Amino acid sequence: MRTATLGPAERAASLAAMAARELDVLVIGAGVVGSGTALDAATRGLSTGLVEARDWASGTSSRSSKLIHGGLRYLEMLDFALVREALKERGLLLERIAPHLVRPVPFLYPLRHKGWERLYAGSGVALYDAMSMARGHGRGLPVHRHLTRRHALRVAPALRKDALVGALQYYDAQVDDARFTATLVRTAASYGARVANGAKVTGFLREGERVVGARVQDVETGGEYEIRARQVVNATGVWTDDTQSMVGERGRFHVRASKGIHLVVPKDRIHSATGLILRTETSVLFVIPWGRHWIVGTTDTDWDLDKAHPAASSADIDYLLDHVNEVLSVPLTRDDVQGVYAGLRPLLAGESDATSKLSREHTVAHPVPGLVVVAGGKYTTYRVMAKDAVDAAVHGLDLRVADCVTEDVPLLGAEGYRALWNARARTAARTGLHVARVEHLLHRYGALAEEVLDLVADDPSLGEPLAAADDYLRAEIVYAASHEGARHLDDVLTRRTRISIETFDRGTRSAREAAELMAPVLGWDTERLEREVHHYEKRVEAERESQLQPDDLTADAARLGAPDIVPH
Repeated sequence: MRTATLGPAERAASLAAMAARELDVLVIGAGVVGSGTALDAATRGLSTGLVEARDWASGTSSRSSKLIHGGLRYLEMLDFALVREALKERGLLLERIAPHLVRPVPFLYPLRHKGWERLYAGSGVALYDAMSMARGHGRGLPVHRHLTRRHALRVAPALRKDALVGALQYYDAQVDDARFTATLVRTAASYGARVANGAKVTGFLREGERVVGARVQDVETGGEYEIRARQVVNATGVWTDDTQSMVGERGRFHVRASKGIHLVVPKDRIHSATGLILRTETSVLFVIPWGRHWIVGTTDTDWDLDKAHPAASSADIDYLLDHVNEVLSVPLTRDDVQGVYAGLRPLLAGESDATSKLSREHTVAHPVPGLVVVAGGKYTTYRVMAKDAVDAAVHGLDLRVADCVTEDVPLLGAEGYRALWNARARTAARTGLHVARVEHLLHRYGALAEEVLDLVADDPSLGEPLAAADDYLRAEIVYAASHEGARHLDDVLTRRTRISIETFDRGTRSAREAAELMAPVLGWDTERLEREVHHYEKRVEAERESQLQPDDLTADAARLGAPDIVPH
């Protein structure tokens, strides 16, 4: 199997190829579900196209809690089927599909009441572990354990002594969601899928009632394409209703957006060897280890404003700080917050007005011939959603099509990862990089780290870290543009890396250096380079301003003060 390179030339070739002959399946939307759908279809032998108006994972799939989990709180809602399904997927991702990108993470659940709470919560976590093991996919994670208060405070000294009487510790898993989605796209391309970002669907092609393809605008160059397909899959997440409106058909369900915001704080601000999970009056709050940082989240509020750039208000930030400070001995302040990001969950509208009670199940529908819609769900179960979407599309094809095989399809970088991990000291000696740098690359690229190291071998200056974001090598910026489909500075600083949320300057001090590394790969002249840097700085300025506003309306207005670098 070839490794797919997603540079500018490959993007242009993909668009031309999609327009040249009818596809079996065209997928709209390259979040995790759309990307997974493209991989599923391609690995069944179907000719497949994937188009995305913005960038891979630029919506919900880059702004999650970064967790791969069974959904412990759904056990409390007695949604055993959803938890069982998600636990199976968690195990597959950890062990087979993406061991280089998905890894275990411990969580401490402080107990506030003696007796009954330990029995109640302990029973839930024990059931969680048992369901995981019963599926045969839980062996990679330690089982939960009960801790006394003294033991819990040794593991998490940051907790106030009066905030707990004891604790439970259990394990889930985490992932860099944007990197995972981009890897899904490249894996689909390696199996023959044609993929293009910056390719916006402006309408559907119809023959009578039937959808037979889509009109696609190349928002980067201005070209227009008619892409014909025997089946089209709408996997546009919170944009589902907007996409459906293009066929004059809202569909049998409605997708509502629920906003969740997260704070990123330096590791030294919370003294703990484990993540934390805390109850709030409406949901749960996570404190999640994230390299040299913690992620604190999330909120859960209805959102009906701009979908592309949901804004975090001052009230959102205060909500998270207030709740996490209830259990911390040294409270966090606004000055501790390095980064803030906001994302939208696509929820299937239910009877309740409270978004935390709306369904996290997914649904697939065939509203008109030739068009499949998949919506809802959660990141962890993307593969199941993709399978169901392709199964529905296959019903509309007059072909014998193989069953789903993605349970057994590792993502690019997975094969050979463990052997390279074991040999990381040797790789460090061979390349002259510190072993910690090699570990960083292996955690981000798996076996594809060798491609990044090849860039360093050709140009040793790329083995140096970025001056203002020294977690990342200069080679990673070049690789993002040459191999991973990055088209803009924002793509690299926000999604291919996490510099935009992992530095106090939000990436502004790295912007020019990164742009200068991208320019030769993407053919930017000086004017284009300056425009990319200026746009990124304005975007950060608008986000900072929005986070000072008291409510969603004013925060949204402030965030929209920085328009997209390419109109979508």
